[in-house]
Parts: sequence; structure tokens; C-alpha cells
Amino acid sequence: MAITTLGIDLAKTSFSLVGMDQYGNIKLRKTLRRGQLLAFVAKLPPCLIAMEACGGAHYWGREFQLLGHQVAIIAAKFVEPYRKGSKNDNNDAEAIAEAARRPNIWYVPVKSPEQQAILTLHRVRQGLIKERTALINQLRGLLGEFGLVMPTGRYAAQAQIPHILADTENGLPTLARQLIRNIWHKIQQDNEQILEYDRELAAVVRQDSVAKRLMTIPGVGEQVASAISASVPDPRLFKNCRQFAAWIGLVPRQFSTGGKIRLGRITKRGDKYLRMCLVHGARAVVANLRDKQDHVSCWVRELIARRGYLRAVVALAARNARMIWTLLVKKEDYRAIPYSVS
Repeated sequence: MAITTLGIDLAKTSFSLVGMDQYGNIKLRKTLRRGQLLAFVAKLPPCLIAMEACGGAHYWGREFQLLGHQVAIIAAKFVEPYRKGSKNDNNDAEAIAEAARRPNIWYVPVKSPEQQAILTLHRVRQGLIKERTALINQLRGLLGEFGLVMPTGRYAAQAQIPHILADTENGLPTLARQLIRNIWHKIQQDNEQILEYDRELAAVVRQDSVAKRLMTIPGVGEQVASAISASVPDPRLFKNCRQFAAWIGLVPRQFSTGGKIRLGRITKRGDKYLRMCLVHGARAVVANLRDKQDHVSCWVRELIARRGYLRAVVALAARNARMIWTLLVKKEDYRAIPYSVS
């Protein structure tokens, strides 16, 4: 019986394989070294090759597709329920193959090298932002030990650092002053590098028609538009806009039993980075509402009055997520709807 589903537990050098026929019977158990994997897969008839979503999965997915196979990349949380016995490479490979055979399992789309490069830019930029924040907080704590209090906020704190270093009468010892100066130089380097990456993102968006379309939505800037464009190669993988919002984690958690539906806070599942970008974009929209009279602005003002600022921000972020899916599918620009009192 021919192998129809092949589960592969990926690693750096050693790969465990489990092959199943169309009835779910195991026909192959094998462990291969990295250099042997492609040659072995090339000899197999076209089948479904499943892997967990992990480092290298998209690379191997592209290679297997070139060999004529169908590829399924599955999130680890969907594989775990199918694991039998203790966790080891062989059991993981069998669980991956078993999960891939289920009709309602969710597959992660295989990304192109260009899409992965754009997401790499986002990750490196975000890493520098976290590093800069950590350095500023470190300075805040160190200077506090000498009775020097930095103002709150990133911009105010960075503006104060040069004055602290230049003041020779503030009681800061020479050694501490030198160390503070070194940290300040590192913060400045991070600022310059982040600005350079922002220019790179702007250049990427200028060449991406999908990202430019998404930026017509209020609250969607270069950061979230380029990230969405790189993360979602085919929006029709989602049945509707609500499923797309659920993928980002911007839908309420359900606590339903006995026919009673109870909704809680958002699930916070899926892509944490995209969710963060959408929420920050919504904050910018809310902060600049002023007296705008379009439908969304009036809806947000009413929502703030009824449910509060934070819930309104999250609701707007969820709405923008659904709007993003709609524009991706229809290939249209966003059109603001005037507010009318019925």
C-alpha cells in the first residue's frame, strides 16, 4: 500500500519519519540525517508531507513542494492531542501524520523566501526596540541609586540623559558616569538602527500593492500592513473575516454551557506581533478622534462612552482585522462611510 501521508519531526541534524496509507496504517518508520532527507523524499510518490510549525519548516516545505508533494505545516498545539505515550521523536512524527489526516485541521501556509525576509526585518526591528526599552529602564534604575530621577516616558528620559552626563556637580562618580555614557551610546545606536529599519519598511510598502491597499484603513500603517502582507499569502484560507480575527486572537473567549453563551476577554491566540500592531494602530485612531464625523469615529466615541477606553481600542483593532481580510479578498481600497442619524 502506497504512503499517502508522511509525518516528519524536524530537527537540526536528525529527522524522524512516519508514513501512513490512506487507512491510517503505519507503513514506514525511519530516522534520517539532514543530508539524506531530500534524496529520500524525492523517491516517494506524491503524498501529503506534514510537519510542525517550527524553525526550518517553511524552508523544507518549499523544497518538498518543488518535488511535487503537498505540504502541511501544523501548529504544535494541534499536534499534541494526537501524541500517544511519552514525548519522543518517533511519537511526535506519528502524531504529526495522524493530525494531518484530520479533515478540519488548520495548516500554516508555506511562506516564500521574500515573505520570510520581510518578517525577519520585523523581528530584528522589534528585538532592537525591546533592547532599547531594557537599556532605558536599566539607566533609570542605576541613576536612581545616586538620587537622580529620570522622567517617565521614552522621549523625556532620553532628553534628560545628556544633561545628567554633562552635569559635573550632580554627585555621579567618574566610573558610574563612564558606564552610563556607554549605555547611552548603545541607546543612540539602537535609535539609528531602528530608524534605518523604518526606512526599509517604508521602501517595502512602496513596492507592495497589497500593503498600500491595507494602509487606506485608519489605524493600519506601514508596520502592520507589511507584516500582514508577508504573513497571509492567501486570505481565502480563512472562511470569513471573523475567522481571520480569531487567528490573530482578537475575538472574545467563550464560556458556553447548557445553551447559555458567555463571552469573556479576547483569546490572545495566534500572532502576538500582529495583534500588538493592530492595537497600537487603534490607539492612534482613538487619540486623534477630535470631532470627526465619519461612521467609525462616531461609533468609537459612542463605544468609549458605553464601555470605556480600553474596550473601545480592542474593539476597533478587531474591526480593523476584519476589514483587512475583506480588503484582501475583494482587492479594494477602504472607503469611509459618512455617519447618519436614522
